[in-house]
Amino acid sequence: MTAPASASNARTRFAITRVLAVVGAALALLYGAALVWLVTQETRLVFQAGRPLGPARPAPPYKQVDIPRADGARQFAWLMEQPAAGTAPWVLYLHGNAATIASRGNIGRYAQLRGLGLNVLAAEYRGFGGLEGVPTEQALAADARAAYDYLRGALGIPADRIVIYGWSLGSAVAVSLAADVPQAAVILEGAPASLVDIGQLQYPLFPIRMIMSNPFESVTRVDRVRAPMLFLHSPEDAVIPIAEGRRLYDAVRAPKTFVELRGGHVYANDVDRAVFENAIRTFLERHAIIGRPPDARRPAESTPAPRARLRRTRPASLPSSPSGAAT
Repeated sequence: MTAPASASNARTRFAITRVLAVVGAALALLYGAALVWLVTQETRLVFQAGRPLGPARPAPPYKQVDIPRADGARQFAWLMEQPAAGTAPWVLYLHGNAATIASRGNIGRYAQLRGLGLNVLAAEYRGFGGLEGVPTEQALAADARAAYDYLRGALGIPADRIVIYGWSLGSAVAVSLAADVPQAAVILEGAPASLVDIGQLQYPLFPIRMIMSNPFESVTRVDRVRAPMLFLHSPEDAVIPIAEGRRLYDAVRAPKTFVELRGGHVYANDVDRAVFENAIRTFLERHAIIGRPPDARRPAESTPAPRARLRRTRPASLPSSPSGAAT
């Protein structure tokens, strides 16, 4: 090989190396920028808060009540009582993200729960519905606890008459609360086992587990819940895959029931109304929270499942969303 040819090859290799270095530096810069964007946008991506309360309201009778908070900041909830509120159980309703207590899907669920003879307290979170503050996993847990303490303290409701209900992201809030306080039962709809795991699936090229400050890992704490649990989830759910709900269900040690619904993440309660309502009624009757007294109820094994899609087990050892959706 002649000297000029060798020099030419060397120049070519140098040029290629320089181009690769420039491309690599550009990719590293873009990756770093994307990583910074994910970190700074986590609150917006996870909570999608900041929406005003909106004009929709539940059917009367209902009233808005102020919930005392440890830091003195304002928090409120909607209180919806039965005519015989003194004897009816209470549902503490915890909504999901991209919503408020006034969102249409939430108001529809209040009506269905009230139709089953339940009182409802729907709590708003900081950063939602016009309330000040920044939502975080710890903040929402504190807001849910404040609402629970309002039921126990201001209203004098015993724990064995309180059902904690969480929808989507609210399911993670519900699990966090139920792991620390006594209750009669827990109902989770469209529940994620771990929000950080879902985030890792959505952004597989980034170390989500290392950078996410609001992981909402219900799967690590749900085994501390001792009350009966009902899981409602749709196989058509494109926001929280049903596999997430199944994974969380498998981690439960308490008496548990899993019911599949048609209709996806947001409106399964409307699309599959009969199954939705019957599943809740059957579950609450089975555990003597509504309906028959304990000595008159049928054994759980003989209770018919809605459309034969209800899955139950006895306690055993364990081996971003569309508009208006809750995640």
